[in-house]
Amino acid sequence: MKTLALFLGLAIAHATIAATAESTRRPNIVYIVADDLGYGELGCYGGKDIPTPHLDALAAGGVRFTHGYVTAAFCAASRAALLTGRYQTRFGFEFNPIGAKNAAPGIGLPVGEKTVADHLRATGYATALVGKWHLGGTAEFHPQRRGFDEFFGFLHEGHTYVPHPWEGVTTWLRRRALPDGGTGRWISPDGRLVWTTHMGGNEPDYDADNPLLRSSQPVDERANLTDAFTREANDFITRHRTQPFFLYLAYNAVHSPLQAPDAYLAKFAHLPDLHRRIFAAMLAHLDDSVGRVLAHLRATGLAENTLIVFLSDNGGPTKELTSRNAPLRGGKGELWEGGIRVPFIVSLPGRITPRTVDTPVISLDATATALALAGIAASPTPLDGVNLWPLLSGESTRVPRTTLYWRVGERRAIRHGDWKLLRQSGAWQLYDLAHDGSEQTDRATAEPARAQELAALWETWNAEQITPRWR
Repeated sequence: MKTLALFLGLAIAHATIAATAESTRRPNIVYIVADDLGYGELGCYGGKDIPTPHLDALAAGGVRFTHGYVTAAFCAASRAALLTGRYQTRFGFEFNPIGAKNAAPGIGLPVGEKTVADHLRATGYATALVGKWHLGGTAEFHPQRRGFDEFFGFLHEGHTYVPHPWEGVTTWLRRRALPDGGTGRWISPDGRLVWTTHMGGNEPDYDADNPLLRSSQPVDERANLTDAFTREANDFITRHRTQPFFLYLAYNAVHSPLQAPDAYLAKFAHLPDLHRRIFAAMLAHLDDSVGRVLAHLRATGLAENTLIVFLSDNGGPTKELTSRNAPLRGGKGELWEGGIRVPFIVSLPGRITPRTVDTPVISLDATATALALAGIAASPTPLDGVNLWPLLSGESTRVPRTTLYWRVGERRAIRHGDWKLLRQSGAWQLYDLAHDGSEQTDRATAEPARAQELAALWETWNAEQITPRWR
């Protein structure tokens, strides 16, 4: 009896210690980044023709930001800021290194900049990047030299979703000319391949010198990349479920090349335009994949201790993909709202009161928030993001910052309160986003003093930025 009592006492003590450890364990952190997903596509952001039930559920159970921004209107620069919590113009990552430029010597996220993975790994987190990197393709910029314990994905800006000859998908490619030398749209006799000249150029050579890698070793992946990345993400979660982890799940969906799996394409047979149909299939596939990650977190008992940040890296390129930014003006590559305002959802079940928040926030804030929740008091390099936890938890309704900035060469913008000053080309233009969210009425002439005030604020900020390292 004494032995039994001792055994039971030890078991209870062990269970108590385990429960206490679990309750005090630092949260897991998961960034899920979609590629080229427009502001107006998800059902929770007003999308009508492509059901996105899993992302809608994530938004319904968390905080959906209606004014969530990224720092650049294209891939790499936006990701550089997200991962560092600093404006990319502070370290010269102002332009998008595409194709061979991403593999050129010296081009990448500067090695002196610490990533969120660097900070978290230094305090005991397991870290992984699954998906797209696009922050330098040479050895010094490899993800596993930038804070990630594990890497499964590719290094450049895009990748085909399935290996050639692209079985099981319908593929849409940009071309300068059709097989007969003309223009328009051509569909192969089996319906599997579409060529279109509407963009005026050829599809980029995404797969050139861009193998799919596990660590630094090429892998022969047969699955659709959207599925493969989901599989790898869930495997990482399973293997590290007993310790805090950071997962950067960077899908390449819905970035070109457009490749729609048969089963998903069939779901959208009712959409009359094939271009839109292929895009819809890819977005539905992405939504289901995010749903599988969320379900796996629930199944492993980790959901209530996992901070999830979902966002797109920039606005949708509507002409290229049909990715819509309604009701915003403009899209990818532009500093209109449609290029820089994106779907932005944060979830931490049980600790965040679900709601919609109109306060402007920016991707920089994700890293500041993640580090704060991980108990990392301060970064050695000052961050531009702010900790959103008081806003997320309901302790506050405000963010301790009123001004956001953008610069891409001669294109520049500033949002100060509800006012936005923009120079996409030519003179400064001023918009009242509180009453003109679609940026239709330029108020610069009617409000010259306000325009001058915002221009002066932008110039002060700009003086702190550095010259781009490349163009």
